[in-house]
Amino acid sequence: MGRKTRLAGVVGAAAIALVGSWEGLRLTAYRDVVGIPTVCYGETRGVRLGDTYNKSDCDRMLLVSLKRHEAGMRRCLKRPDALPAKSYVAFVSLTYNIGVGAFCRSTARRRLDLGDLKGACDAAAWFNKAGGRTLRGLINRRRGEHRLCLEGLT
Repeated sequence: MGRKTRLAGVVGAAAIALVGSWEGLRLTAYRDVVGIPTVCYGETRGVRLGDTYNKSDCDRMLLVSLKRHEAGMRRCLKRPDALPAKSYVAFVSLTYNIGVGAFCRSTARRRLDLGDLKGACDAAAWFNKAGGRTLRGLINRRRGEHRLCLEGLT
């Protein structure tokens, strides 16, 4: 993981609050909507059904995972530090939810690299499906991320 991060202070707190609010907290592992064992705030890495955690463990896992996803996002962007803080948080949230690979291949990432922040915010809203089905929860999440993303525009 790269050393450069913006997930500290206010930006880090905003990312944790945003992702935590959309993911929700579940202390016992369960199958998500596409059948993947998931726990805490949407963590899937190394999770087995029946695993249990406490809130403190989950908070720690969320921060580590956010930083891992942020590092992946930063690697595929030409100028990640040029993004306004609120837009940056929205794209970290998106990357956490869809994965680094999907973000790096996305139209949103391509538009960011072209300097089209509004177009990138719009394209990020397209990720509203899981398992081939459009989900109300993802529509709502993308709408919230989109609003935050556009707040970064001057």
